Amino acid sequence: MILQKHPLIGQLFVQKCSLPPARLEEGLLAQKREGGRIGEVLVRLNYLAHDAVLFALSEQWQIPYCPSLDIKEINPLLVAKVPISFAKRHVFLPYKDTENTVDVAASDPLNLTALDDLRLLLGRPLSVIAVPYSEVIKAIHHAYELATNAAAEVISDLSGENLSLLAEELAEPEDLLDANDEAPIIRLVNAILFQAVAQRASDIHFEPFEKDLVVRYRIDGLLYNILSPPKRFQSSLLSRIKIMAGMNIAEKRLPQDGRIGLKIAGRDIDIRVSDVPTPYGERIVLRILDKSTMLLNMEDIGLAPNGLAMMERLIHLAHGMVLVTGPTGSGKTTTLYVCLNKINASDKNVMTIEDPIEYQIKGIGQIQVNPKIELTFANGLRSILRQDPDVIMVGEIRDAETAQIAIHASLTGHLVFSTLHTNDSSGAITRLLDMEIEPFLITSSVAAIIAQRLIRLICPSCRYSYQPTSEEFEKLGLKREDRSLLFYRGEGCSNCMQTGYRGRSGIYEILLLDDALKEMIVSKADASQIKMKAISRGMVTLREDGARRVMDGMTTTEEVLRVTQIEMT
Repeated sequence: MILQKHPLIGQLFVQKCSLPPARLEEGLLAQKREGGRIGEVLVRLNYLAHDAVLFALSEQWQIPYCPSLDIKEINPLLVAKVPISFAKRHVFLPYKDTENTVDVAASDPLNLTALDDLRLLLGRPLSVIAVPYSEVIKAIHHAYELATNAAAEVISDLSGENLSLLAEELAEPEDLLDANDEAPIIRLVNAILFQAVAQRASDIHFEPFEKDLVVRYRIDGLLYNILSPPKRFQSSLLSRIKIMAGMNIAEKRLPQDGRIGLKIAGRDIDIRVSDVPTPYGERIVLRILDKSTMLLNMEDIGLAPNGLAMMERLIHLAHGMVLVTGPTGSGKTTTLYVCLNKINASDKNVMTIEDPIEYQIKGIGQIQVNPKIELTFANGLRSILRQDPDVIMVGEIRDAETAQIAIHASLTGHLVFSTLHTNDSSGAITRLLDMEIEPFLITSSVAAIIAQRLIRLICPSCRYSYQPTSEEFEKLGLKREDRSLLFYRGEGCSNCMQTGYRGRSGIYEILLLDDALKEMIVSKADASQIKMKAISRGMVTLREDGARRVMDGMTTTEEVLRVTQIEMT
């Protein structure tokens, strides 16, 4: 038998992956110094991507290469034979049963020891397919999600025996997908949490009524009924959540707050828990914060090109105040985080005072409000000013004291970002005046006020076009020459829970305080007059920015009218 000669891997990197020969030489020198595989060294030097190295290896050893996996081909019976911890540690997944072998997706097809263990575990010969790391991990999470009991299925297994004892179980799995605990209540809570993360829910509501308990998820800003467990499980179910959150399960008359830290499908999840008493039992709401979610770039939050240019100028001001306004849940904090992330640099001291800290940003000093020890926004802001900051973010201006300190900070050489709860940009002026802030202080400190809303985006899987009616054009304030445009809707599919929407983005109204507007503020003109003047000077309203997103095919007329209804009055 004549052994086939394999080409050198370095040659394949140059020929198949367009690696410059000079960089290959640098990698070989680094390999001599540090050791390890040449592919790993080149990835570490950022000369090659993991996927390119894997492709070259597949060429060298004549192993089939597949850039992605079809999740429909995954055989749950094969998955059930392999512990998830084993699959995740070695990053491979047996997914298809052929006549003589088992197809295995592997991100490292040369890990022969682990593949031998898998062959012994399955008792079958293996056919290895080289698949990129990210694709294998995604397939693993999907495969074991299918193998995990759904919340509705768990309920059918629940027994009324010893439920109070089951709720006292304290052991937490490292990852909810790895949970082997068969206690029914624990399995039910785990399934509810897992499904919430899988369906992109931002909140989970446990709502007790006279004869039943309702579990609802908030997805893309709207609540959906998910589950209605039998009333007899209410006490044990809520007790389990309170134990996980470190709350007092004996106290059922007073409101409580807690926190749960979990890892779900490889993602770090932080859950804030709020518990309040009602006549039919405790009502618990869980706010889900996905720590693994990357901060958005400013280009990704929905700003129009002219709005993006204005924001770029505002965040690079030497001093002044930028206010972001809107109702609860309109994305104000996310906008502030995006701004801070953009200007965060080693030559700037950026500090925040927040309630709560939703995302940790490397390089920024973040302070959590704690009223129990009198660490309020105002007191925290005073302390920050003694820390020589360049940029300050105040989570929310709630009272006159905080407003006064923030404004004086902006007048003394600091760039200050904060939020206000008002319906539109001009309403923020009235709100500050109501807090007894002098008009001359507002005009001297505030550079811009940004009002925003979150709109749901059309699901790309079921999107279709249609010819809009004249009434739609009129409601959006569009001109006649725009009427040849096609609008889009979502029909509803399994990817969007039959809603026609998936994901959200922002619409914005940016009010820049120029000399004309400052004169109106000093003369104490009302909000509507200020708004009309700003529009005459080129300000784009929320409704107009929403119409732009409709014309771009990103959202629907109904969605824009829903979130900007305050302008219809």
